[in-house]
Amino acid sequence: MLKLLGISGALRAASTNTKLMHEAVRLFGPCEFTEANLRLPLYDADLEAEGIPSEVMVLAEQIRDADAVVMSTPEYNKMIPGLLKNALDWVSRTGVKPWEGKPVAIMSAAAGRAGGERSQYSLRWALTPFNAHLLQAPEVLVADSSHAFDPQGRLINERTMAGLEKLMTALREAASKPV
Repeated sequence: MLKLLGISGALRAASTNTKLMHEAVRLFGPCEFTEANLRLPLYDADLEAEGIPSEVMVLAEQIRDADAVVMSTPEYNKMIPGLLKNALDWVSRTGVKPWEGKPVAIMSAAAGRAGGERSQYSLRWALTPFNAHLLQAPEVLVADSSHAFDPQGRLINERTMAGLEKLMTALREAASKPV
């Protein structure tokens, strides 16, 4: 059974990015799914000197142990949210190097008409130093995200759903390849 880690760049309970992440998991198919917790302290070198916080180590180990990672990011002021960058910064300090060669699918949901396009690009840049295996296509950008899901949390746009299904098929294939 493949292990899939989901990372939503939003903490809000009704987040459309969390809904999108769960739709991705559903389309990924049978797997052992874990949702990451990004409620981490702000990165601080003084805090790091006292030792890496346990919740940061848990996240680094979840990334390391997953066969693949799916990330959904909102767009805050044309970039990824600070909590997502904070998590990446903390994980980079653990010495675990969990991203190396890890298949990663990125998607976004945002209120604007571009669906978080700029946040996806900034997330790709933020992941570059870690040498993850970032899937390049298809890009899944959910615009006007507050109206993109039905009451059960399912995407209602067939074109977006088809793109997400293609992305999750590619992620499953990448995760299934021997390392």
